[in-house]
Amino acid sequence: MFLSFTFLLTLISSSTFHDNHTPPSTKISITNHNIQSFTNAGIGNNITGISQFKRYLSRFGYLNPPHDHNNRIITFSDEFDASFESALIKYQRNLGVQVTGKLDTNTVSEMMTPRCGVPDTKTHHQHNNMTKMHSTKHFVYFPGKPRWSRDNDMPITLNYAFSREYMIHNINMQDIKKTFKRAFSRWSRVIPVSFIETEDYSFADIKIGFYSGDHGDGEAFDGVLGVLAHSFSPEIGRLHLDAAETWAVDMDGTKSEVAIDLESVATHEIGHLLGLSHSCVKEAVMYPSLRPRDKRADLNIDDIKGVQSLYGSNPNFRSHWSLGSDLSTNHAANFGLHTLIIAFIFAQFIHIVL
Repeated sequence: MFLSFTFLLTLISSSTFHDNHTPPSTKISITNHNIQSFTNAGIGNNITGISQFKRYLSRFGYLNPPHDHNNRIITFSDEFDASFESALIKYQRNLGVQVTGKLDTNTVSEMMTPRCGVPDTKTHHQHNNMTKMHSTKHFVYFPGKPRWSRDNDMPITLNYAFSREYMIHNINMQDIKKTFKRAFSRWSRVIPVSFIETEDYSFADIKIGFYSGDHGDGEAFDGVLGVLAHSFSPEIGRLHLDAAETWAVDMDGTKSEVAIDLESVATHEIGHLLGLSHSCVKEAVMYPSLRPRDKRADLNIDDIKGVQSLYGSNPNFRSHWSLGSDLSTNHAANFGLHTLIIAFIFAQFIHIVL
């Protein structure tokens, strides 16, 4: 873990924060010199830089911002107080990190890992349906369990389109389209919802684009790494990706150490479009973070159960999990029959001998 953390710290440091400006709330700026002071911090300590962790936890829904006596929002302090410890514990539980209530290496590493911009839990600032979440099992819904629907209900077809104005050019457009087609098909295989690309962007159910910085939806992008993308609950249908990232469709042909797998992020964001929020299962597509050069595009059983609880199952879907159960059942049945036959033969043999 220490080696991976150090490597991640090097990537973040080399990609961002070349000036003395305050980093955005979505990024953690630390050095090898001050990491030890954070990991050793506890309630009552006042350490320069604690405020950035508070801003981060506030941005993703774990900590309410401080207010003055006139109820105006003020800046976070650098004190490691009880409310900060409580927020850390909630974050660690929600992300499946060992619960310590400290800024330990695992926790700081997770905070520094690039992630989706959708908050994990109830948040004080609620933009465009990015609001409190309703949790069931490990998968999580948006409030009210919104989903796409049509007059004849299921099955339904949604069309999607790419913005011609907000697009990246380091990847061939056909490769981008193929990548998203695969990402949509991962979800359509498990639910009775199909996705069809259309050229009519203005009337598309789902609108996809790559944007930079403040792009008018209240959730500005933060440059390389940090927040990778965000999307909105049904039936808003907007999927935004940070144009500053080094997006990749083939890691074997990409040398950049900060490359981000487009298919993994696309599959994750489509999950939000369908009504799922973040999962605490690290193997799930809906887990909020993704390290550079990693790929996590295959739906986990948690993703499947979550989306099927909203839309039902695709009648043609049969998972290897259920197949495994069937095989185990058949094996058990065959074993029982085999045992019964042996017992019968043995009984007959005893009868003949006697």
